Amino acid sequence: MELRDIEIFLTLAEELHFGRTAQRLYVSTARVSQAIKQQERSIGVELFQRDSRNVRLTPAGEQLRKDLVPIHRGLKESLERARTAAQGKTDLLRIGMIPANAHELRPYWETFRTRHPQWGIRLRHAPFVDPFAGLRRGDVDILVSWLPVLEPDLVTGPTMFAETRVLAVSLDHELAGRASASLEMLGDFRTTFSQSLPDYWGDAYTPPHTPKGRVIDRGLDVDTIDEIFTLVSNGEVVNPFPVHVSRYWARPDIEWLPIHDMDPLGYGPVWHGESENDLIRAFAQVVRDLGTV
Repeated sequence: MELRDIEIFLTLAEELHFGRTAQRLYVSTARVSQAIKQQERSIGVELFQRDSRNVRLTPAGEQLRKDLVPIHRGLKESLERARTAAQGKTDLLRIGMIPANAHELRPYWETFRTRHPQWGIRLRHAPFVDPFAGLRRGDVDILVSWLPVLEPDLVTGPTMFAETRVLAVSLDHELAGRASASLEMLGDFRTTFSQSLPDYWGDAYTPPHTPKGRVIDRGLDVDTIDEIFTLVSNGEVVNPFPVHVSRYWARPDIEWLPIHDMDPLGYGPVWHGESENDLIRAFAQVVRDLGTV
């Protein structure tokens, strides 16, 4: 099996969903299906049981997953160490970004590089679905996440930035053209949610009730921001976002209304407590020293 095929197998074993696996690996669903079929033909046994509703690992697939996880992790770490050494660095801090505004957070990255020239830093996009899995798997050292994060095995560092909110609506929506929106208005329309989010964390992003106690209909389950944009553009939902989304995802089919009564959303670094090391502590100190941007 080639490295990419191992990644496809392990990601599907985790997601148990061909579409989400394809999105996460930035390949087509057909590519995922083809790779799994080739693996099954090569090994001579089914690795997954699938029907129209479910995907499950077979006993053979579960055994292969257990065998491949440490091998894959070792290969990735070896490649990263080789790349880091080629750049004259002794170690690498891997940061996953849920927000899209890495460019605006350059003071943190640049200060870390200046203070610690012996270390590299790598930024990657991180999905909001199953948000803390990458930390727990060891894929990233730090996750820049919206707050609060109340996981017993995770540590939250100092706040990096906090943003006001905007409401995304379609151009022909009844709210379009208004100067602003209110949190109370969300009680009149449907919005989105992801069932994979911890309840408290999802509630911090979009609360379940308006200030007057009306239920906010968060009935449409989504896995990606592109899904949200499609639903907004079609007029099926409205959706709150931190304001930076309106800058980094400016779209001709969506209007952004400032939400005048919604609390700002804070973001900060989060890491796995058992994995804390000198690089993580050094970055947290940079954030403390610089304060919010």
